[in-house]
Amino acid sequence: MKKLIAFDMDGTLALSKQKLDEDMAGKLARLMQVAKVAVISGGDWPQFEKQVISQLPTAADTDALFILPATGTKLYRHVAGEWKAIYAELFDDDQKKKIIDAFNASLEATGFKPEQTWGERIEDRGSQITFSALGQQAPLDAKEHWDPDFAKRTVIQGDLRERLPGLAINMGGATSIDITREGVDKAYGLKKLAGHSGVALDEMIFIGDAIFPGGNDYPAMTLGVDCIRVKTIDDTRSAIDAICLCLKNP
Repeated sequence: MKKLIAFDMDGTLALSKQKLDEDMAGKLARLMQVAKVAVISGGDWPQFEKQVISQLPTAADTDALFILPATGTKLYRHVAGEWKAIYAELFDDDQKKKIIDAFNASLEATGFKPEQTWGERIEDRGSQITFSALGQQAPLDAKEHWDPDFAKRTVIQGDLRERLPGLAINMGGATSIDITREGVDKAYGLKKLAGHSGVALDEMIFIGDAIFPGGNDYPAMTLGVDCIRVKTIDDTRSAIDAICLCLKNP
């Protein structure tokens, strides 16, 4: 029987950088009644607070919830009535500078530097550096139309891999590329989650929208965890409903 259901965030539980809607928040709360739940994404803790934690019903069993920001290089749990960082694995300043310089050079070299941006393009998340092509505050419509087939980011990703050997470079969200230490991806995060949750990998299900080669959800599949690929958040709603029904009536 499955004991833990893990989710990607943007494109899976909510639109890019948007809060969970009331229906999705309620479904996650119901799922927490029958299984442990984890959310693993490239966003940092403040983004999870905004998108997930603040939207959950007050009665939700948050002790059953595992939050893994920055692709699992951080873990937060609800302990003794408050959210606490369990671990965080951080880049040093020299590594951060090298990554940021490579991002800027890659945009120039590939010709995909957008004419208009909204906010900073590069975000330092401590254990992960994230490039958002249109900026951190870009409107959803612009983000959805910039690279819907991942073609632009595939080129940028290839260029970055030449410039940053030894680091993990994966696409996520609507316009993002995430850089972490080599071997740090969602498979890494799920293995860390297994150790901290006490749930074996074969007792998990992972749900994400980027389960394809080069997508930042794909490592979960290569790890051998049972995966459900969704195309929309409505697909995720249906998956949660089905899982709740199965776990209530094994």
